[in-house]
Amino acid sequence: MVKIGEYNNLKILKEKEMGVFMDDGAEGILLPKRFVPKGSKIGDELTVFLYHDGEDRPIATTQKPLGVLGEIVKLKAVNVTHQGAFLDWGLMKDLFVPKSKIKSVMYTGGEYLVKIIMDEKTGRLIGTEKLEPFLSNENLTIKPLEEVKLLVYRQTDIGYEVIINNQHKGILHNNEIYRDILIGDTFSGFIKNILPENKIDVAAGKPGYSRIENETEKILRLLADNDNYLPFNDRSEPEDIYKYFGMSKKSFKMALGNLYKQKKIVFAKAGIQRLDQD
Repeated sequence: MVKIGEYNNLKILKEKEMGVFMDDGAEGILLPKRFVPKGSKIGDELTVFLYHDGEDRPIATTQKPLGVLGEIVKLKAVNVTHQGAFLDWGLMKDLFVPKSKIKSVMYTGGEYLVKIIMDEKTGRLIGTEKLEPFLSNENLTIKPLEEVKLLVYRQTDIGYEVIINNQHKGILHNNEIYRDILIGDTFSGFIKNILPENKIDVAAGKPGYSRIENETEKILRLLADNDNYLPFNDRSEPEDIYKYFGMSKKSFKMALGNLYKQKKIVFAKAGIQRLDQD
């Protein structure tokens, strides 16, 4: 059974002048000629994304949309009318956001966070800016230290509210932020803590020792690339550390301590020196 709004692995059923038809168990779904991979033939299996064309017919594409059914993504408005807004999501046909699904005022050229959903009345894929009904911390599907996908939702006095795995809301505190971030940015993180009433604190990067191991490896690599010496140590400014290493000062100091205990570095000349490992 094919799934609209998702990637499907379908076989080529037949060829026509306008393209090929993918096997959906019925008459087939058109994959327009411009999107058919060179050398494809009947019986070949292709990964295609399914949505509806301008006449509401299911259609296939090998283009990759900026989001699939159920995902929350930041998209740019390319046209705004009295009926709603059309957002560029990387396909030939723009994603329509009905006026009833718009929370703010949308303008052409503006970027907005929307969830891609299926319109219950028409069966078409649409976007909605009204995200709250789809976010809940009542029944959590995550646990402490679990790696998750984070999407920056909005700024608060204590940091940024983030959307976790398109399902839950959490807080990325100011003291966990070491680079410029914008609403709509996505990055990997982990669950730092689950508090009473299922409030969630998150952090960027990877949890525990694996996080430190990755950072120690990065420091060693950068040392090797710079004649085994770098003018940074545990007294360096946090901004300078993040700008060069892409990590917080706390993580940097932990990584340095790890490397020092392993006798892989020494502190020298207001910096760090890599020891000969031979």
